[in-house]
Amino acid sequence: MKFLPYSFNISIQSLIRDKWINLLSMVTIAAGLFIISLAFFLAYNIDMATEKLPEKFTMLLYLEDNLQKEYTDNIINSVKKNKAVLSVKYISKEDALKELKSALKNSNYIFEGLEENPLPDALELKLRKDLVGPETAKKISEEVLKIKGVSEVDYGETFLSTIQYIRIGIKTIGIIMAIILSAGIIFVCYSTVKMLYYRRQEEFETFKLLGATRGFIRAPFIFEGAIIGLGGGLLSLFGMYVFYYMVILKFSVTIPFFKMILFPSDLFLVLPFLGMLLGIAGAALALGRLKY
Repeated sequence: MKFLPYSFNISIQSLIRDKWINLLSMVTIAAGLFIISLAFFLAYNIDMATEKLPEKFTMLLYLEDNLQKEYTDNIINSVKKNKAVLSVKYISKEDALKELKSALKNSNYIFEGLEENPLPDALELKLRKDLVGPETAKKISEEVLKIKGVSEVDYGETFLSTIQYIRIGIKTIGIIMAIILSAGIIFVCYSTVKMLYYRRQEEFETFKLLGATRGFIRAPFIFEGAIIGLGGGLLSLFGMYVFYYMVILKFSVTIPFFKMILFPSDLFLVLPFLGMLLGIAGAALALGRLKY
């Protein structure tokens, strides 16, 4: 291990001597990491947005007409026994009509000629945030429909399924993109290190004759792969901050929607280290296929 400082100096000299090849590799790696970061950025914000939606999710239980108070109380008590239910709110048909008229105050003509209230009494259920999902809602719906006095249940099955599909789909696409682009970054480092090795092959043949070990010859390339990957990671990190300050913040001044976008800056700080690891992996793969 005494040769590591020497190997590091050799790698720095090689990087400077073949600066254009190495710079091109860094830029290519930076582009790959930047695309991975954008995919993660999109997935993160969609996940955060859909995670907040269950807080507003409610189930509506429509009751049969003219139920006595004791029957309504029994239904409420039965529903409250379910561990997934956070709260139950009784909404009388009168309150429901008032709320509907308030929501449609600019369309009062709809209620002209309405002699009686067509709306039923209802119960509004809020589920625990961690248990909101299509399967839980469907199970509760099936259970409450068996209770005498409940005529219908509305819980937005399509809404819940859509949220779940969006979250799963975005995460899956993000993972696939990250795997493909990471493999591409490793290949870039692999190709660069292998090319640099063959360009200096005569020099290494001399080292072999002098008794140089495999570690002595290969260490500079591991350092080069690490530095190239680190440089690409730093460039991608810089690109993400430029994207945030020049695009997101600039548009948020005029478009309120952009103010809702979250930028997990702490998470993006791993980009240089990720680039370095991928660079080392590419270099190690290239050197592993060499005979010496």
